[in-house]
Amino acid sequence: MKLISWNVNGIRACLTKGFSDFFKEIDADIFCIQETKCQKEQIELEFKDYNSYWNSAEKKGYSGTAIFTKTEPKKVTYGIGIEEHDKEGRVITLEFDKFYIVNIYTPNSKRGLERLEYRQVWEDEIRKYLLELNATKPVIMCGDLNVAHKEIDLKNPKTNRKNAGFTDEERNKMTDLLNVGFIDTFRLLYPDKENAYSWWSYMGNAREKNVGWRIDYFIVSSDIKEKIEDAKIYPDIMGSDHCPVGLEINL
Repeated sequence: MKLISWNVNGIRACLTKGFSDFFKEIDADIFCIQETKCQKEQIELEFKDYNSYWNSAEKKGYSGTAIFTKTEPKKVTYGIGIEEHDKEGRVITLEFDKFYIVNIYTPNSKRGLERLEYRQVWEDEIRKYLLELNATKPVIMCGDLNVAHKEIDLKNPKTNRKNAGFTDEERNKMTDLLNVGFIDTFRLLYPDKENAYSWWSYMGNAREKNVGWRIDYFIVSSDIKEKIEDAKIYPDIMGSDHCPVGLEINL
């Protein structure tokens, strides 16, 4: 089974930069996107043989997630059941026979860390939600989690130590998640791989120089880690300031 996750930084803009070509070429079983930045009624985007599910923010042109899947799910859930967290369209969960897939776009702590306190609450509630799902069947969670977990996951760890996405608080919350029964699939397979990033600033030719961050993930329940076949990053795919990431797993 092949899964893809991509923060498209505005699906309407990404469509003009080759999104459909990559979508068709990669032929994923499940394709998750974050930061759609539109309501479903603002776009006509359907692909043959795929079911699609959209969760848009109340605020137009902001946030939002979507999932395209070849197999129709048993159940679809939007959000996590907490109004404060659900109004920004950041979570979609599909339930299948053998697993859940949860597509997440984690809030950015923002410049000046003005949203860091809210982010901490969010992280605790998401971890609780994933654990509740995991008690029933294995979970595959993917998305832009807006954190580089370890120093190896960004080019300049020393100068970013107190910046959004690499604060001790955010990194510790990721550690907390991994400590309760989840696995970072890319680091499981490639623990020492350097210069592997999924996001680059638009400033200073960062992408050309590969001055990036790995903030897009596939996280899975540890009891299915033996079923992981590969974890991928597609840095050559343009169309957004993020590139797609992938997971191949035999469930």
